[in-house]
Amino acid sequence: MVEYAKPWLSIGEQIDKLVARGVDVPDRDAFAELLRTIGYYRITGYLYPFRESEASRDEAGRARIRVLGHYRTGTSANDVARLIDFDRELRLLVLEGVERIEVALRTQLGRTLGRVSAFAHEEPTLFMSTFTDPRSSPDTGEVLPSRHAEWLGRVKERQDGSDEAFVAHFREKYDDRMPIWALTEILELGHVARLYAGLRNDLSTEIAAAFDVPTKRLMESWVATVNYVRNIAAHHARLFNRKLVTAPKRPGAGQIPLLEHLRGGDVPKDFGVYSALAVMAFLLRAIHPEGDWAGRVATHLRSFPEGAHLDLGSMGARPAWLDQELWRS
Repeated sequence: MVEYAKPWLSIGEQIDKLVARGVDVPDRDAFAELLRTIGYYRITGYLYPFRESEASRDEAGRARIRVLGHYRTGTSANDVARLIDFDRELRLLVLEGVERIEVALRTQLGRTLGRVSAFAHEEPTLFMSTFTDPRSSPDTGEVLPSRHAEWLGRVKERQDGSDEAFVAHFREKYDDRMPIWALTEILELGHVARLYAGLRNDLSTEIAAAFDVPTKRLMESWVATVNYVRNIAAHHARLFNRKLVTAPKRPGAGQIPLLEHLRGGDVPKDFGVYSALAVMAFLLRAIHPEGDWAGRVATHLRSFPEGAHLDLGSMGARPAWLDQELWRS
């Protein structure tokens, strides 16, 4: 393992380094301020698509693209400043959309399970056996708690750490046992996603139908994606030019007409952020049909700061897609 030995650089030295690699800095003072407030590694993350590259082949003869350390001619510090502003606004829009989806999903989960039992989340018969059966460690063979037991443990930690007045009420009066319709109020989206994934198919399909989603398989995937982009946005990480690690499953042919364009021949091979935005727009149509979130997102995407080396494709989108019915308020 190589020991890290690169020296600490002052702001001025950081600018000099980027200039030496091909970045044009029209206003050195403004760029210095950006480096002070944003940081060198965050800025180079936004600059990554501007780096030069070359074709190569690996030992097996497979084609590869090698990204080089120098930036393409015409790359400007102004490019990164515009991208940072664009991405910041996009994160705010994502968080707004996630808030509506998360609250609606928690409410629907509490309503559907609560109809069965006040403590439905504790009842193994309402879940798939893969969620409730004990597991074995693949390394040691040790018997591990079920995913359901792990979920209950994490939620109990959430209850114990809550300072909400209604949680204290259940703690003091009802021996800390909360009905599902109250418990959902303190669940994080990750808790909701894991519980939904473990649900019996009849219950999960009923919840999916409330959002006009035809199958549990799609809904489970989409909730996981929404949670993934939520975590990115909430931690102020970069959405621009990101390939989704947790990408939404595409609907089958003709299954959801509003998302049919995600199945076309010109769809990027790698899932970009657009696919998550499209899924969120679809869910929000069911939650708040009169809302304008989709329209505002489309307007923002149209304002993408395109240049000689960058276009909306870095978001996993095609400009014509923004004219789809999906994005009309």
